[in-house]
Amino acid sequence: MVKRKVAALEKVDADLVSLQYKIRRDPKSYAQEFYDQWLSYDAQRHIFVSSPSTASTDDVKKFHDLVDIVAHVADLYPDLTAPFPDHLKDLLNQHHAVLHSELREKVVGSLCLLRRKEVIDSTSLLTTLFPILISTPSKTLRSLLYTKIISDLRESNSKATNHRLNRTIQTVLHNLVTSDRTSTKGMWATRITRELWRRQIWTDAKPCDVMKEACLSDNEKVVAGGVRFFLGGDKEREEMEDDSSDDEGIDIKRVKHQGGINKKSKKRMKQFEKAVDKVKRQERKKSAPHPLNFSALHLIHDPQGFAELLFQKHLQNTKCKFTLDNKLLILQLVTRLVGLHKLTIISLYSWFVRFLTPKQAQVTSFLGSLAQATHNLVPPDALEPLVVKIANEFVSEASASEVAAAGINGIREIAIRQPLCMSETLLQDLVLYQRSKDKGVVMAAKGLQSLYREVYPELLQKKYRGKDATMGLRSGEVKLRKFGEEDTGGIEGIELLEQWKQEQREKKLAEQALIEAEGGEVKKIDDDEDGFNSDEWEVGSDDSDESDNGWINVSDDEEDGEPAKKRPKQTQMTDEDKANAIAEANRISVLATTSILTPADLAKLQELVREANIDKAMGGRTSKRKKELIARHIDEGVTAEDIELPATIGKKSTKEEREALAREGKPGRDEHKSTQAIRKSKKEAEGKSSTNKEKARKKNFMMTLGKARAKNKRSLIDTKASLKAHVAKAKQGGRRRNGVA
Repeated sequence: MVKRKVAALEKVDADLVSLQYKIRRDPKSYAQEFYDQWLSYDAQRHIFVSSPSTASTDDVKKFHDLVDIVAHVADLYPDLTAPFPDHLKDLLNQHHAVLHSELREKVVGSLCLLRRKEVIDSTSLLTTLFPILISTPSKTLRSLLYTKIISDLRESNSKATNHRLNRTIQTVLHNLVTSDRTSTKGMWATRITRELWRRQIWTDAKPCDVMKEACLSDNEKVVAGGVRFFLGGDKEREEMEDDSSDDEGIDIKRVKHQGGINKKSKKRMKQFEKAVDKVKRQERKKSAPHPLNFSALHLIHDPQGFAELLFQKHLQNTKCKFTLDNKLLILQLVTRLVGLHKLTIISLYSWFVRFLTPKQAQVTSFLGSLAQATHNLVPPDALEPLVVKIANEFVSEASASEVAAAGINGIREIAIRQPLCMSETLLQDLVLYQRSKDKGVVMAAKGLQSLYREVYPELLQKKYRGKDATMGLRSGEVKLRKFGEEDTGGIEGIELLEQWKQEQREKKLAEQALIEAEGGEVKKIDDDEDGFNSDEWEVGSDDSDESDNGWINVSDDEEDGEPAKKRPKQTQMTDEDKANAIAEANRISVLATTSILTPADLAKLQELVREANIDKAMGGRTSKRKKELIARHIDEGVTAEDIELPATIGKKSTKEEREALAREGKPGRDEHKSTQAIRKSKKEAEGKSSTNKEKARKKNFMMTLGKARAKNKRSLIDTKASLKAHVAKAKQGGRRRNGVA
């Protein structure tokens, strides 16, 4: 056999790899060899730096290998290799545009390797890579640097949050966006911030400040990146969290079974221990408390000023030449801020007027944005002209059914948030559209009618109010909320706990009355006694027998001592004020104002709230439907699909849509498999083995030929003996003697 000739460079590669291995094993013994390689690296570096663009392929290859070996063992000789990181930084900063692609990638990888070996810190690495990222024209180098920056920040925050490094990088990104608002360099700040927010590495308010400045930039691409962060960054973070939680875990039984039937080895034992550790980590992750991650829209500082600047700079300004799609994105962000934080920008509503026509492109997006910008603190006078404009432009007998359905549904979304925007005459006209022949228009009109039955039934005619609304008006339960009126805070479900305590008290009184009638001993029941032992508290709260319930009567103390100051003369209350005061006093829970809730009370309160929610989900009483309708879409916003929903439901689907719906979830003709083939592939995916019959069926015919011939030549006595042996072996449990006790 002819021996292959080994090239000189291949011998050098083999020698360097072998030397690297030996140095890692015994650094002291090979210090002189490494020193020789270091001198060779230093001489080659001087030659290469003098003219990097004219270096030959052999010189580039040699310098590449020398950089590789020095980077791998630099941590073993820290004194000798101290200037090595600075050499790489200078080479990358000064000559990154003319370096060979493989050498450039090796230099970047060597810097990252030095960072993992803790020869340099993350701040030094990132401040070197980031200026090159925003200045290099090479697309491959930008992609490489972006990946390295993200991975280094993720590793730096893996064990604990590195606040110092995060603040440094966030300041760099903030300065990059604000230094030149017309440049496209800010795109890298938005990309890095959005990726780290999606991976939940940055979750505080500083990234939101960076993206806030990006939204106020003059470059359209930078503005679009910042706006998309606020509109979709939280959704991306939730989707990534769901994907990571839905990963299939390791089957411990399968790994253990394979270790039992296969030959035992250290490798399989390590695999089993690794699988057990992974399962334990997953269990700990499930039981760990969920991190409190606020939405990016909630972390914005001064949302009022930010929304006004965004609206004035990019929407109200006629000199802004952004595309319609990007303007719609900005409009959605402004309206989301207005609706979420209940801001007041009166000029925003008058700006909408010229876009509320059916001929306007993407008009449903404008309708959804208008609904997002509406809340209960918006003056009805600012909304009523818009509602009338929508009704006149969209809802008429001459309008198409899709246009009318979208108009009525848009008005309904506005009325959910501010019911006072509608006049009685206009509401009656819109409700009459439930007599239309189109299903989408009928659904939209009935939805508007159902809404006002809940929030403002007085505007409807009596025949359209419904039974519940009519009875509520008569009893006084249904009451119109005035403009600017807010619900006072309190404990959710406290009225359920108060009602339950009252029922328990009445039940005990009935039992004691029965015992007293039979002549037994009656135990006195305190007014505050319930089904729990409240005496377990270290500090008593209900054990006071005084009539004043522990409150100090200030007026009595003043009468005993110095005379009280002359009180101002009280104005006489009208009948309406008295009625309102009585209703307010009845509304406030006595339990919440006169006693302290024990842990048992809180547990029962949680149980009662859970039961009420279950009853409500199963179609029970909907006492809080009014609040839910008003608070709808506050967090997720209103989209064009929500406005177009009635029209799409009422519209008859085409043949192509029905065929696509029928094919959904079914394999194509090229992927068709029989039931047996599907079962076989499923078993292979689960890692299960085939049966003995399947193995025998796949056995080579020539291997079975001798056994078949021997069977044919057997006599009756031999056949009988083999059958007896088979039966005896089966009774013993087969070859493994599984049947033996």
